[in-house]
Amino acid sequence: MPPAPGEMQQCHDSGSGTTFAPFNMETFFQIMANTPKLTVVIGASPHPDRYSYLAVTRLRAHGHPVIAIGQRTGAIGDTPIMEEHPQTEGVDTVTLYLNPLRQQQYYDYILSLKPKRIIFNPGTENPELIQLAEANGIKAQPACTLVLLSTGQY
Repeated sequence: MPPAPGEMQQCHDSGSGTTFAPFNMETFFQIMANTPKLTVVIGASPHPDRYSYLAVTRLRAHGHPVIAIGQRTGAIGDTPIMEEHPQTEGVDTVTLYLNPLRQQQYYDYILSLKPKRIIFNPGTENPELIQLAEANGIKAQPACTLVLLSTGQY
């Protein structure tokens, strides 16, 4: 039976026989939601009326480090938008703001980053990339980055 909200939960590892100190599940999920997640935004735009611009701005406001990649160089606040595909480790999330046809040139790059997940924002859903991601152990998440951030589910 799951614990009631706010109830302390003990964790027991049956393999080692170790019992860990009680912890509060709500606190655990709040900590996880507030952990900075290195995010690569593909399809970033310096135009304030674009959702990718809002996503970079809000990701940064929530304390997440961002690498912004776009069709042209520029900046979103103090975050540079680059055209090249920098190799980096520790990427938690790739969030897409490109239609499926434009995503194709990024397939190898995205997979090489080994992110934990790829967020397919509305209009970017791509069965081919979803299949590639899942075949490589990457979670494919059709969702809206802005909604995930505003509801604390990012």
